[in-house]
Amino acid sequence: MPEVSSAELVQGLFKGKVVSFPTDTVPALATLPQNASSIFTMKKRSFKKPLILMSSSSESVWKYTQGTSSELKIWKNIAYKYWPGPLTLVLPASKFIISTNTNNLINSKTIGIRIPNCFAAQRILQKVGCLFTTSVNISGEKPAKNITEILENFPEVLVLQRQNFNNYKYSSGLPSTVVEWKLRKWEILRQGCINI
Repeated sequence: MPEVSSAELVQGLFKGKVVSFPTDTVPALATLPQNASSIFTMKKRSFKKPLILMSSSSESVWKYTQGTSSELKIWKNIAYKYWPGPLTLVLPASKFIISTNTNNLINSKTIGIRIPNCFAAQRILQKVGCLFTTSVNISGEKPAKNITEILENFPEVLVLQRQNFNNYKYSSGLPSTVVEWKLRKWEILRQGCINI
């Protein structure tokens, strides 16, 4: 697929396409929640490995989570400290996520959520709402870090134009840090850009 403008990429998302755009860590592979099966197939990814729900603002993601008022306060505290930024929170999922996932391909017990600190990603997310995302790679392989690597491995993906990618430097080349809320405390699942 050719490189596309931001407007064309957004149109592609609404037509059910899988797209790629820069984030504050490594490029994302993304689609609307109802089309999540495409990402699993494309990446040869196990359905047991959930995707990350990415949004432009923290207030839009809490409805996908379920916890007590004291837990929500703890979750919001860490979110406000590190978001937007390279931190993924894995939290108990609400029934809302099940209703949006028509193919039942997402682990409905927990959900990973993240707000990226990247203008290009924010601009896209503001236009389409939440997207299910992951790194751009075949499952188990290293994530792609530039357009050349993305197009070599996923020629069918709509990729945001090169000049947009070139404006963003992936200084660490690391994916986001992933922490899960378990037994009323945080457990690090993957060490990435942020040290908790």
